[in-house]
Amino acid sequence: VRLLESGGGLVQAGDSLRLSCAGSGRTFSRDVMAWFRQAPGKEREFVAAIPWSSGVTSYADSVKGRFTISRDDGKNTVYLQMNSLKPEDTAVYYCAAGPLLRYSENYRRAIAYAYWGQGTQVTVSS
Repeated sequence: VRLLESGGGLVQAGDSLRLSCAGSGRTFSRDVMAWFRQAPGKEREFVAAIPWSSGVTSYADSVKGRFTISRDDGKNTVYLQMNSLKPEDTAVYYCAAGPLLRYSENYRRAIAYAYWGQGTQVTVSS
């Protein structure tokens, strides 16, 4: 099972980026898929999650209104559209997936996800 992120890069504040995460070795259509990020010297933090059947999405307060998570189960892929980027969005972004139980309780918890990508760097300059 593999998750492979792409789309990271160096941008200026106010710019947009679209991250993609392609899954292989497993059908993720029944899994919750999510994005987390980790900045230097900080703990990994929740960014956004989307349950199976593209149900109600969830976002960290820091990205709400700027980031949009979506999924294409036909392509086994999840996306993160990031608009109005800020320097504080600079981090390594990780894709995660898993068959979460009790979604509303666990979607923010990194330990709840069984599968992880290797990460993609996003750097936002001021």
